[in-house]
Amino acid sequence: MADDLAWPWDRMIHGGDYNPEQWDEEVWVDDVRLMQEAGVNLVSVAIFSWALLEPEPDRFEFGWLDRVLDLLDGGGIGVNLANATASPPPWLAARHPETLPVTATGIRLSPGARQAYCPSSPIFRERAAILTERIAERYGEHPALRVWHVSNEYGCHVSRCYCDVSAAAFRRWLEERYGTLDGLNRAWGTNFWSQRYHRWEEVLPPRAAPSFPNPTQQLDFRRFSTDELIALFCAERDILRRVTPTVPVTTNFVIGSGFEPVDYWAFASHVDVVAIDHYTHSVDPEAHIELAYCADVSRGLAGGDPWVVMEHSTSAVNWQERNVPKRAGELQRHSLQHVARGADGAMFFQWRQSVAGAEKYHSAMVPHAGTDTKVWRDVVSLGAALGRLDEVVGTTVEASVALVYDWDSWWTNELDSRPSQAVRYPDQARALHRALWQAGITVDVVRAGASLDGYRLVLVPTLTMVDNGAIAELERFVAAGGVALVTYFSGIVDQHDHVRPGGYPGAFRDLLGIVTEELHPLADGDIVELTDGTRATTWVEHTHLRGAEAVVTYRTGPYVGSPAVTRHTVGDGVAWYLGTRLEPDGLAGLLDIVVGEAGVRPVLPGLPDGVEAVRRRGPSGTFVFVVNHGDAAVEIAVTGRDLLGGRTGPALLIEAGGVAVVAEDV
Repeated sequence: MADDLAWPWDRMIHGGDYNPEQWDEEVWVDDVRLMQEAGVNLVSVAIFSWALLEPEPDRFEFGWLDRVLDLLDGGGIGVNLANATASPPPWLAARHPETLPVTATGIRLSPGARQAYCPSSPIFRERAAILTERIAERYGEHPALRVWHVSNEYGCHVSRCYCDVSAAAFRRWLEERYGTLDGLNRAWGTNFWSQRYHRWEEVLPPRAAPSFPNPTQQLDFRRFSTDELIALFCAERDILRRVTPTVPVTTNFVIGSGFEPVDYWAFASHVDVVAIDHYTHSVDPEAHIELAYCADVSRGLAGGDPWVVMEHSTSAVNWQERNVPKRAGELQRHSLQHVARGADGAMFFQWRQSVAGAEKYHSAMVPHAGTDTKVWRDVVSLGAALGRLDEVVGTTVEASVALVYDWDSWWTNELDSRPSQAVRYPDQARALHRALWQAGITVDVVRAGASLDGYRLVLVPTLTMVDNGAIAELERFVAAGGVALVTYFSGIVDQHDHVRPGGYPGAFRDLLGIVTEELHPLADGDIVELTDGTRATTWVEHTHLRGAEAVVTYRTGPYVGSPAVTRHTVGDGVAWYLGTRLEPDGLAGLLDIVVGEAGVRPVLPGLPDGVEAVRRRGPSGTFVFVVNHGDAAVEIAVTGRDLLGGRTGPALLIEAGGVAVVAEDV
């Protein structure tokens, strides 16, 4: 992000998506009054307003939006103003059906929902640019404007379009990437299955085929599709920057442990501030741990700088199988948990609950039942809490552990013809993060190949695809005294998805001091026992030592006596390898050893189960967030002043479901 276009705020942000066009104008005045009561200081406006702002080509109606922005400014409420290109109006599809996206099976999707556009369509891009320019010129100097918001949740519904326009754009992308057809054929391994190309016109997206499409073709199409979304964003962003060079520009990333369509490492460098949408799953008993994981991913995308939650829910959502409301206290606890892990504010979808449309049962800050409700009281309470945390704004999170996270490896693991469909990319990343969360240890999430300076321990889960730069950085880190833990199915292929020959784990053989001659997925339900008394599932490997020592071996299964966990001294550091999928207790035990060897310590020692602590540090001081997810009050030994409750340590009692933010005495 641009250093001179940081988030323009010295207060914790509180607010949400505001859709006044869904309501009669007499409601708007009451909205501003209620926003003031709740401590709202920023709202997102006009995200889905294209059809109202431009009811037909080149006829614009801005009067209603003028009145809304003036009302908000009069009430002291800033605006995250959208350029309204998230969902094209019906007239665009009616006049230009070729702008609609096409699936891999050849079905052209219809309008009537949202995001019904082909990202490569020149007609869509032209119309989006025209609208963006008009909005920028009209509102660029409006006093309510704080941030520009481009489109919405790129790739959420249409991440890849397979139409002929996209096919032509894909060929141009490939020609720029590989230069020649010979280069493309080498990268794709097209001598296999008689796939060799002799003319560029023969190259297509990986549409539905009789059998498995070429895996590198699939991988490159995912890369291309991310790049097309980025190009779409940048074209609109650049218009806004030209008209208003001092106003930051963002968009909202969909951050969830299962959302893989867009490579956010590639995208994040193009926004001025990282903003994310995150929704917990009501059926997940460990939703708060998944939230912590996603917040740490978000902080990684922000490069460790503060970021903002653009959307989460006050209570139930509208799209889960059973839309269970949040329990008492969860609204505030989830919001402050994001703040603990680096967010400088928490916003919601949406301000006032809709009475029509697909999201009318999605919760909001002002629910259908009005203000005499639990949700509204919680919203007001959160606004007051965030208002007490202004001195935390701009501080950053402390962590001495890095977890390497990579979209190429994620995509590679999702392709056809892998050794086991049970090996899904995020699984081990989440398992390692969960174990460290339970141990009270904060984790930074970093891109493969990023500098590892400043960390004591680096975790490398299921990094199937890895390039030479990332290999060299990990080797340098370990040789200089760091500790690394690499898990199974890592280092297997290069950036073209070609297997690195000579035995697994290919890229990491020398670092780990091992060679694996065969990968061995286990059948569903199979369990193997290890010599330390732990158990494993899903995956084992036939591994031989080449300088490493066997710390744990297999007691049962196909490779009795072979190494399951190894340790290799390299220079001043140590590289560990985990060649199987340990059950949670076994993984926690292994990490306890590795963490101890790396000299990593929890933020606060001796935390009870279900309590997390995260430290943020900056020029204004250090702040420890303590979040009690349990059902009983706990006493925490921490010295300082609780910004939320006004209490002082050396010990604080935190109620069940409660949060403390302690400005530490130093």
